Amino acid sequence: MSSLAAYLALTKPRLLPLVLLTGVPAMMLAAGGWPPAALVAATLVATAIAAGAANALNSYLERDRDARMERTRDRPLPAGRIAPGRALAFGLISTGLGIGLLAVWAGAVPAGIALAAILLYVFVYTLWLKPRTPFAVVLGGVTGAIVPLIADAAVDGRVGAAGGLLFAIILIWQLPHFYAISLYHSRDYATAGFPMLADRIGADATRARIVAWSVALVPLTLAGPWLTSLGSAYAVAAALLGVWFVWTAIRLQRERGAAAARRFFRVSLVYLSCLFLAMTADLAWSELAA
Repeated sequence: MSSLAAYLALTKPRLLPLVLLTGVPAMMLAAGGWPPAALVAATLVATAIAAGAANALNSYLERDRDARMERTRDRPLPAGRIAPGRALAFGLISTGLGIGLLAVWAGAVPAGIALAAILLYVFVYTLWLKPRTPFAVVLGGVTGAIVPLIADAAVDGRVGAAGGLLFAIILIWQLPHFYAISLYHSRDYATAGFPMLADRIGADATRARIVAWSVALVPLTLAGPWLTSLGSAYAVAAALLGVWFVWTAIRLQRERGAAAARRFFRVSLVYLSCLFLAMTADLAWSELAA
């Protein structure tokens, strides 16, 4: 059981529920209602395997750097609970399984999008950009926002406006989310040789960017009812959540300190979860009322 838990930890399972949550409204919007339950389940399961595979390969490639950081030194590879070769094999097999299942269950287009995201994450982001520039988070955000595109394409074989909008929302959200990490983990990342934004442009400038991107995110979330079939209930929820998110960013700029950065980081997770739950609830209610 301990070995199974170690392999599961390689996939960073705490990240997966939020990642998969973003795919549900994308599929509902693309289908114009409830998509077939079997398609939803198959797409989400295969996407979870593919996302976990990308995380496992990232863990393999960053094992030496993870050993230098306090927040990651207890992960399975730096702690010695899994041999590097076995972790690599697990990541590669999981990649093949996830992409293969997507191809069979959802089609070639979503499988191709997922494969491109894994290659981008592993080779361009992890190996090339992340050790060299703090702006790697932008490209990393592209791969982190890819699930709505996969989910959208799983419905009818193409990516429409709904998938593009949800992709853009997650992409922009990730910037203040990860910039907050750079405020309270910069020393840890510096020890491992990862440049962080706060070290390059300063903490004050980083807080200003967090506020700017938080403000920019709100009108994007409010575009849903104009660009998709999302309704007024979602619009109200998005507006209220946006006010809360921006206010928390402003508090971070005023209060400063690691505690404020950690609070914003936690709020950002709750914010995105509630935003996509509001989308799902709005679409579900519209379908039931029709």
